[in-house]
Amino acid sequence: MCPSRLFSIALVWSMLIFPSIASAHFGVIIPSDDIITQDDSKTITLEVKFIHPMEMNYMEMEKPKRFGVMNQGKILDLSGQLQNTSGKSPDQEQSVTFWKASHVIKRPGDYTFFVEPMPYWEPAEDKFIIHYTKVCVNALGLEAGWDQPIGCETEIIPMTRPYGLWTGNLFTGQIRLNKKPVPYAEVEVEYLNESPGNTKVVKAPSDPYVTQVVKADKNGVFSYAMPRAGWWGFAALSESSRKIKKDGKDKEIEIGAVYWVKTLDME
Repeated sequence: MCPSRLFSIALVWSMLIFPSIASAHFGVIIPSDDIITQDDSKTITLEVKFIHPMEMNYMEMEKPKRFGVMNQGKILDLSGQLQNTSGKSPDQEQSVTFWKASHVIKRPGDYTFFVEPMPYWEPAEDKFIIHYTKVCVNALGLEAGWDQPIGCETEIIPMTRPYGLWTGNLFTGQIRLNKKPVPYAEVEVEYLNESPGNTKVVKAPSDPYVTQVVKADKNGVFSYAMPRAGWWGFAALSESSRKIKKDGKDKEIEIGAVYWVKTLDME
């Protein structure tokens, strides 16, 4: 067999066995704003999606298993507020389902919105995916509660206040699995290319630019400086001790701790 034919076969197999990190999945919660002042509307709207943020590629999303908000240490179930809608990236042929919700801010403080989705089957990886996703909204000047854990199976606890961030600021967080730090965990970072106000879509020159990667230290703490205004997602992936059956066989579950923050340019 000629060398070029052998190279082509090897390339195909490498693509099948080692899929590109450019296809990183992210759970997404994007609020209409991350800071609510006295002059703003007290009703906040949120979009809940499952996408490839940089590539703006949507995945079909079932109604989440759990959707809520924590304020002043109390958790409120908002699952009943979810309404299904649809959308797609410019390159997609068909629209897919995602979710929207609204919440009325009634008192000052930090509001951490979170979602636990239904397991998503990813045939290319032969596993289920569950991303526990969070975002924090500050309301009416009281900065209290942004560093409190929700109690998810896995989550990122921000160590940098997750709002009021300038472009170039360093975001630091701790990854926890079953309430314990995850040493040397790998964190994927992506920019949401459809960030509100983004007038120019970022085009990555090659795959490694799509998903940035950083590693946590021995205490599960990581940092990343965000180079562009808009929404940034951080995803730390682990393997759950649970299994889900599919076609009579136990399948692994990839669980992700995902956190979103917004940056603005300093003018």
